[in-house]
Amino acid sequence: MKKLWRIVALVAFAFLATACTSSAASQQDIAERIDSEAYPVITWGVKVDTNLFGKYNIAENRIEGFDIDMAKEITNRVGGENAEAEFVEVTSKTRIPLLKNGNVDALIATMTITEDRLKQVDFSQVYFDAGQALMVPEDSDIEGVESLTSEHTVLAVKGSTSAQRIKEAAPDANVLELENYAEAFTALKSGQGDTMTTDNAILLGIMEQNPGYKIAGSTFTNEPYGIAINKGQDAFLNEVNQAIDDMVADGTYQEIYAKWFGDDTESSIAE
Repeated sequence: MKKLWRIVALVAFAFLATACTSSAASQQDIAERIDSEAYPVITWGVKVDTNLFGKYNIAENRIEGFDIDMAKEITNRVGGENAEAEFVEVTSKTRIPLLKNGNVDALIATMTITEDRLKQVDFSQVYFDAGQALMVPEDSDIEGVESLTSEHTVLAVKGSTSAQRIKEAAPDANVLELENYAEAFTALKSGQGDTMTTDNAILLGIMEQNPGYKIAGSTFTNEPYGIAINKGQDAFLNEVNQAIDDMVADGTYQEIYAKWFGDDTESSIAE
């Protein structure tokens, strides 16, 4: 069977309309469903505005990136050679509600494992280690988070841990929260803010496509990314963790990592 990596876009009104009907789906045992189907589909919530992790390629009409390739490989290892990966667009604000309502089976969307989030969802083991940083124009005099004062405006994404933690790291700075990374970077380009903050890996992806910017200083947090899965899906969670372990052991993880972050870089999780 020729594989089809399907892309599904969900907008806010559609999500609200299906919230009730999706409650049954959120209670379904995902592992049992996958095992019972000849051609199982695993639905992944992914970002589509995050270069190197999840970015919509208009020319080729597909989403591509590190998170996408990880989801495809895990799908094959959990569901078998006939399994398909279906992708649903999420944002930092919508991803947990979409998971809790059963619109997606799992989230692989540059999502940091935090204690607060663990109260709502379960996480796989860490699949990528990142750290929060600041991106500024090359002529900026900001040298790091310690340089931020009440005279500076920091741009962040709504619902992200970065928006919360910059307020702790630089309490005097003004924080302007935007809907997504594209809006935040547009605001930085137009002078609405002095710096943009998120995980360093995401900022490097933005810089790759937009010369004239730099990372100011070093990372000031530890941001381990995990795959979020609804509570009560222990069997599915165990299968995802086993898939990641196997990918690390047989070198597949490093191959995917090198594809997106360079052959001269070591994988961000230890074997």
